[in-house]
Amino acid sequence: MKSKNILVVDDEEDILELIRFNLAREGYRVVCAASGEEAVKLTQSAGLDLMVLDLMLPGMDGLEVARRLKSTNQTRNLPIIMLTAKGEEADVVAGLELGADDYITKPFSPRVLLARIKAVLRRREEGADEPEEVIRLDELRIHPGRHEVSIDNQSLALTLTEFQILHYLAKRPGWVATRSQIVDAVRGVGYAVTDRSVDVQIVGLRKKMGSYGHLIQTVRGVGYKFKEKT
Repeated sequence: MKSKNILVVDDEEDILELIRFNLAREGYRVVCAASGEEAVKLTQSAGLDLMVLDLMLPGMDGLEVARRLKSTNQTRNLPIIMLTAKGEEADVVAGLELGADDYITKPFSPRVLLARIKAVLRRREEGADEPEEVIRLDELRIHPGRHEVSIDNQSLALTLTEFQILHYLAKRPGWVATRSQIVDAVRGVGYAVTDRSVDVQIVGLRKKMGSYGHLIQTVRGVGYKFKEKT
């Protein structure tokens, strides 16, 4: 597998060097940025495969960086792993709402960070290799291979996590999935995330799906399911 290009964004030089050293040792090509503004500029050039993003940055903070990237077609699908000292549930939820693929709090283990990076990249590779089995329900179309969702021929701007959750539920219509099962399916077993974070993703999905949002049904006290065809 060809070497991946990773952008690391942090305003602490020692952390940048720690991450750069460990990633380079694993064969990754690493680009570093010390501010949000610099990071946004670097993403305009093609070839990035993933970003490790600190939230507490001078000037433009990490959440604003993520917000800008996810609102731009060129960078919308760039995987983001947030790495920050802000570990409260509200911070985790805010990051996931913006489309972060993972969230790691400081202090952190370089080995854990490497494992999370490999997991995110592996999911992206596996997604690219999926057969083109389009899921159809009335005017809703879910294209697994292209990671695209459309309603009435209008493309929906979903984050990677939103797409993964929708696809996971839609390919098992009528099957109830717990929040833990949803997390394990889209992020891997053992991912530390709250039930609230899953609920936030579902709320965002329903809102973007408009009149089709009712297809994602809540099973009180258990989790969620995708409505069966009638």
